[in-house]
Amino acid sequence: MSEHKHEYVSEKEFVDEKLDIERSSVILEEEENSPIPEVAAIVSNKDDPSTPVLTFRYWVMAVLFSIILSFFNQFFWFRTTPMTISTLVIQLLSYPFGKFMAKVLPAGRLNPGPFNIKEHVLVALTANCAGGTAYAVDIIVIQKVFYDQDFGFGANFLLILTTQMLGYGMAGVLRRYLVYPAAMIWPANLVQVALFNTLHQDEDLAPGQWTRFKFFLVATLAMFCYQWIPGFLFPVISSIAWICWIKPDNLMLSQLTGAGGLGFGAISLDWNNIVAFLGSPLIVPWWAQVNIALGFFLIAWIMVPIAYYSNLWEAKKFPILTPRLFTDGGNKYVVTNILTDNVLDEAKYEAYGALRISTFFALTYGIGFAGLASMMSHTWLYHRHKLVAQWKQSREHSEDIHHKLMQAYPEVPDWWYAALFLIMTAVAITICEVWDYKLPWWGVLLAIFIAAIFSLPVGLIQAITNQQPGLNIITEYVIGYILPGRPIANVTFKTLGYISMAQAMTFTSDLKLGHYMKIPPRAMFWAQLLGTVIAGLVNLLTANWLLSSQEGVCTTNETFSCPSAGTFYSASVIWGVISPNRMFGPASMYKAVNYFFIIGFLLPFPFYFLKKVFPNTFLEYVHIPVLLAATGMMPPAQAYHYTNWLVLGFAFQYFARRYHPEWHLRFTYVLSAAFDSGVAFMVLISFFIFTIRDAEMVEWWGTRTDLCPLEGHPTIPAVPLTPAK
Repeated sequence: MSEHKHEYVSEKEFVDEKLDIERSSVILEEEENSPIPEVAAIVSNKDDPSTPVLTFRYWVMAVLFSIILSFFNQFFWFRTTPMTISTLVIQLLSYPFGKFMAKVLPAGRLNPGPFNIKEHVLVALTANCAGGTAYAVDIIVIQKVFYDQDFGFGANFLLILTTQMLGYGMAGVLRRYLVYPAAMIWPANLVQVALFNTLHQDEDLAPGQWTRFKFFLVATLAMFCYQWIPGFLFPVISSIAWICWIKPDNLMLSQLTGAGGLGFGAISLDWNNIVAFLGSPLIVPWWAQVNIALGFFLIAWIMVPIAYYSNLWEAKKFPILTPRLFTDGGNKYVVTNILTDNVLDEAKYEAYGALRISTFFALTYGIGFAGLASMMSHTWLYHRHKLVAQWKQSREHSEDIHHKLMQAYPEVPDWWYAALFLIMTAVAITICEVWDYKLPWWGVLLAIFIAAIFSLPVGLIQAITNQQPGLNIITEYVIGYILPGRPIANVTFKTLGYISMAQAMTFTSDLKLGHYMKIPPRAMFWAQLLGTVIAGLVNLLTANWLLSSQEGVCTTNETFSCPSAGTFYSASVIWGVISPNRMFGPASMYKAVNYFFIIGFLLPFPFYFLKKVFPNTFLEYVHIPVLLAATGMMPPAQAYHYTNWLVLGFAFQYFARRYHPEWHLRFTYVLSAAFDSGVAFMVLISFFIFTIRDAEMVEWWGTRTDLCPLEGHPTIPAVPLTPAK
């Protein structure tokens, strides 16, 4: 990854000092701070090692809020319009709760003084490990809904636990490269740090200046009140496809401008809609957003229309933007017609016909190939010297002031991480051997090996850009060639390979947050384990409840249509049932997408050498892996999600940062937290008042969903099916 001279200053070298860990408080000179402006402005350079952390108050709040967060996020994951309640909400709720417990509990071991910031951070870290829905739940859902298969609660829980916890071992190795160095800032953590400081620290204010806490409260209340408009009263403003509305019966206009099409000109006035798939645009550095914008415009608004209207791969038989599966005639592909015991039946496949997908879906896979290859060449070109230097320095402590302060605490022994990694690997092998996942023991080891190889380069990208290239495509590609025709083996391999790496990133990011907030590493280790176990159990219980209580869930249910599970199922068919050799092999219509591997690998080279020839130009900001990963969330993300996300990113990460830098450093991250909190409170209250009672808003023009009815239609109508005799 290149050094972005206009975005971050270079790393400053500090004199190697030994900390006096017996001091109850460490107070530093003002100039001894992080070399990164955003970090220096938000993260405190003081610490008190005597602050209690694993208190009774922590255990009560950690368990309670982890259960609440994992339940609601799993519940909303099934919804047609997904919603994620961020850990920022738990940060806010746990603050008054902790203050209340400190006030009412008797003083002593259960209540060791005022509720402190480190307890608060640890509660949030535990909740963060519980906040994400377990990816393995997708396996369980498609097994039950689409493949009529259920291995039982025990097997399902162990699968979730192993796929969620394998990343711990990788995080233990990665901390030397992705946590200790000052340049690895993990931008999303700065939002949480800003909120912690807002709640716990007094600020030096000019007369009439708002505190960050007051700003947070006002912004949260404002978003809470506003969100009732797009979220309940007037949902049409969530996706205003105004160009399409001009002539809704025009097919091409609908395909290009509809919210379900390419979204030209579509506007969203719904914060939840904007951040649903890409996260908050207020925290991603502007240079990274420029790369995302370039990637999106080139792929979604140039490549896709050209490919579609030139009828590449008979594109016009299918909608312009869809993950659904089709027959050659444009009808729904019924996968069960080609399976026997959930394995591809060659005779049935030959009789039924080949699988077809939209041209956009095929191109998305090609771009994913290119992004993965470019990540490897880019990391080698830009980071090979830095990685070697960091390896040599990993046993020293010549880092920034935050790393120096952390020397006051015992580090987690490497064998803790190694033991957990080996145990989870053994459990994963046992699961696949005992139950009929059709994935042999060597397949489990291969998946984990792939995750381990890619974890460092992916971490380098995420630590600086807040964007995470995924391994889902390469893992399903590899096992699809090795074990064709086995959909459950394919998705299990993908989950072990992809999510092990993704979880390693989550745990490493949390370690960096603990690093910023000076949390004892061993306390973080147990907090992360606690949150992960609670989440796995609650996710599974919630999923089982919805699958058994909601009729037509993930298929015909309009409220719980499971868009992510639908895409996951399509991938299981493409890579597992049909296999990559049939879909993208030499005899396939889509064989050209394999060239994207070569294109992606070569793309970083010209930009690397051009940057050396033309230093201090826009080339400093070109980041090919981020550019190619731009459309990685499409589908289920829609094009208009990107455009509205980029508009807000420009307003805050470019305009406010450049022309109002003091305001930007002081309030932007707090504003992001406030908006997330306001939306989450509205959704929670709406759920208890309306959703749980099956109550809906009165139908009127503002609740209509058919204002652009042709946006998901193909140009060439499907061939009518011949009725069975």
